[in-house]
Amino acid sequence: MNVTTFTPKQMESLRKGFRALNRFMVFLWKLGMGRMINFWPAVIGRIMVIKHRGRKSGKEYFTPVNYAAIKGEIYCTAGFGSVSDWYRNMQANPDIELWLPDGKRQARAEDISDSPERLFLLRQVIIASGFAGPMFGVDPKKMDDEELAVVSKDYRLVHFISVGHTIMDKQ
Repeated sequence: MNVTTFTPKQMESLRKGFRALNRFMVFLWKLGMGRMINFWPAVIGRIMVIKHRGRKSGKEYFTPVNYAAIKGEIYCTAGFGSVSDWYRNMQANPDIELWLPDGKRQARAEDISDSPERLFLLRQVIIASGFAGPMFGVDPKKMDDEELAVVSKDYRLVHFISVGHTIMDKQ
C-alpha cells in the first residue's frame, strides 16, 4: 500500500478506518494496557494517547498516535496532514494530556513543521511507528532526505513540551 498514490476519496476511507481502530486502541489504554500495547516497538511501534479538547465543541477527545522520544522530548506526526481533527484541535487548544507507557503528563503541543530539524525528527517518529511507515510507502530507513521530504510534505510535526509532572495512574 502506498498512500502517496491514493485519491482524496481513498484517503478519506483510510482516515475512517483509522478512526475505528483508534477507538479500540483507546479502549485498551483505558483498561490499563498501555504498556502492553508498547511491548514490541520495533514492529508494532510506540503508541501514546493524546487527550485533547475539540476546537468547536470543547468536548474531550482521545487520539492514539505513534511517537518518538528524542533526547527526553516527545514528538509525533499528523500523517494525514493539517486535515487531521486531533491536529486542528491542538492548534486551537494546545494544552493537552499525554498518556505514555510510563504514565500521564500535562503538555503543550507545538507545531514545528518548519523546524530545520524537521526531516531528522520526522524520520525518528516514522521509525518509531514500526510497521506503519513502510506499510504506507514511507520507509525512513531506506529513503534519503530528498525522498522523505517529498512523501512527507503534508505531514505536520508536533513537539510536546511538558508543563508539569507525571500524573500517577490509578490503575
